[in-house]
Amino acid sequence: MSNYYKKTLSLAGIDFSSYSVDDLRALVRKILEAKIHGICFSPYVEGQGPGTQIEDAQIRERLAFIQPYVRWIRTFSCTEGNELMPAIAHENGLKTMVGVWLDDNREQNELELANGIEIAKAGHANVLAVGNEVLLRGELTEDELIDYINRAKQAVPDVDVGYVDAYFEFAVHPRVTEACDVILANCYPFWESCPADHALLYMKEMYRRAVHVANGKKVIISETGWPNVGTPEGGAVPSFENAIKYFINTYKWAEEENIEIFYFSSFDETWKVDAEGDVGAYWGIWDKDGNCKYD
Repeated sequence: MSNYYKKTLSLAGIDFSSYSVDDLRALVRKILEAKIHGICFSPYVEGQGPGTQIEDAQIRERLAFIQPYVRWIRTFSCTEGNELMPAIAHENGLKTMVGVWLDDNREQNELELANGIEIAKAGHANVLAVGNEVLLRGELTEDELIDYINRAKQAVPDVDVGYVDAYFEFAVHPRVTEACDVILANCYPFWESCPADHALLYMKEMYRRAVHVANGKKVIISETGWPNVGTPEGGAVPSFENAIKYFINTYKWAEEENIEIFYFSSFDETWKVDAEGDVGAYWGIWDKDGNCKYD
């Protein structure tokens, strides 16, 4: 095998041609037992979603499934009971990226921000993520978003404050990038119709593009993943095989390059079908009942 081919193969990920399904499952088990950096965590059960008031006991029950296998969790909101999760996570030895959900509801945004700041002041936010894809959705202006970020930074100067969006938005909005202490980039080869065989290489390029505009600031991959069921997105095909290989390649690369990655997601969530179609329900490492799908 030529050196060029070996290098290309390495960039593209593991050569799985000789791996059985049992071999793949064993690799996932090994990765999880060593603990992945982080996972995007929502404690919803079947029939729930945003708008559901989450209770302490349910958070603890859902967190127990994933706690042995991760070092960090990422939350998405600081209202509807989600504000309880960071303290519970810290109690269980986990670090937290605490999400402040922003959209076009300015009144609700104020409650989210106030709760996020309170959580950070209490010492339960290792990173405060102010906003998630709000520029991508077009729900706030750049100036409005920067104001929320700056208010958070002023209130909790000892906590890293960042903003989560698709990797390319940080090049489009350099003022937002400048306002952040840390760059939180969502990298989804699937949603850009990338075939599974090239997905790792494409994610590396997404990450490189975020690093290029970060001006030396840390770049964390705040979301990436691959669904195992649903309608293809162009050349990106949901399947058990594609999902398990993407997970393995992601964390092999993360270990090799010391990249901090929050995998999406903890559990399958049926409510996401409304926004994303059938594929939206199948991004979890664990199914809706808490069974690991790939172990």
